[in-house]
Amino acid sequence: MQRRSKTSIGDRLVNGSAYAITTLFALFCLIPFWMVIIGSFTDESSLRAEGFKLIPGKLSLYAYEFLLRGGQVYRSYLVTIETTVLGTLAAVLISAMFAYVLAHRKVKYKNALSFLTYFTMLFGSGLVGFYILVVNWLHLKDTLWALILPYLLNPFNTFVLVSFFRTVPYELNEAATVDGSGEWRTFFRIILPITTPVLATTTLLYALQYWNDWWLALLFIDDYTLHPLQIMIRQLISNMNAAAYIQGASTGQLQQIPAYGVQLATVCVTIGPIVLLYPFLQRYFVKGLTIGSVKG
Repeated sequence: MQRRSKTSIGDRLVNGSAYAITTLFALFCLIPFWMVIIGSFTDESSLRAEGFKLIPGKLSLYAYEFLLRGGQVYRSYLVTIETTVLGTLAAVLISAMFAYVLAHRKVKYKNALSFLTYFTMLFGSGLVGFYILVVNWLHLKDTLWALILPYLLNPFNTFVLVSFFRTVPYELNEAATVDGSGEWRTFFRIILPITTPVLATTTLLYALQYWNDWWLALLFIDDYTLHPLQIMIRQLISNMNAAAYIQGASTGQLQQIPAYGVQLATVCVTIGPIVLLYPFLQRYFVKGLTIGSVKG
C-alpha cells in the first residue's frame, strides 16, 4: 500500500510538472501574439516613446484607419482569396492525381517521372527562363493565372501524397477493377475518400503558400487592382518608409505616419484567415505528415 501511494504521489508530481512546463511554454508562445495584437491598437506616439508593452498607456485605431483607407486593401483581399481558393483546389487535385500515378504499381514510367519530379527540387530553370515562359509564351502577365499556375504542382507535397498512396492496399484497386471500375472512377470514388488526412495536410500547405506569396505578383502583376494582399502590404510599407525618410523627423509630419502601427496591423489582418483555417485541419495535419513513414 505504501508503494502504491508513493507511486501515485510521484505520478502526480510528474504530471504537475509537465502541465506547468506546458503552460509556461504556451504563455511564451502567446506573448508575442499578444504584443503584436495590442501593439496594432497602440497609439503611434506611445510606440515610439515607450516601445512595446503588454498593457499600453494609450490606445488608438488610427493604424487600422490608415490601412483600410482608399479601398485597395479590400480589392487585394478579394484577389488573395480568389487566388488561394482556386489555386489550392486545383493544386490539391492535380498533385493528388499525379501522386496516384507515381504510386501506382502498373504505371510503366513511374520511376522516370519520380526522378523528374525530384530533379526540379534540386535545380530550377532560372529567373529569366521562368519570366519568358510566363510572359512571352503563356501571355499570363497581369492575370490571376500568373499567380496560380506556377504553384500547381509542388514536389514536396507530391511526395507526401505518394507516401500515403503507397500505404493504401492495392487489393482495393484490384477489387474495383474486377467490379468493372475504371481508373478514373477508382481514384475519385474509392481512393480519394480514404485519403482525408493527407489531403487536409496538403490543402493547408498549399493554402499557406498561395496566401503568403508576394514574389509572383512582384514579377508578373503591374496592374495595382490585381495586387494580392501581401504585395499590397509590401508596397504600402515601402512607400511609408520612403515618405518618412524624405520628410524627416524635423518636419513634424513623421508622427502622422503610423509606420509601426500599420506594420503590426497588417500582420493581424493577413494572419486571420490562416489562423481560422488551421483549427479545422490541425487534427489531420500530424497524421497526414507521419502516415506512411513507418511500414511493417
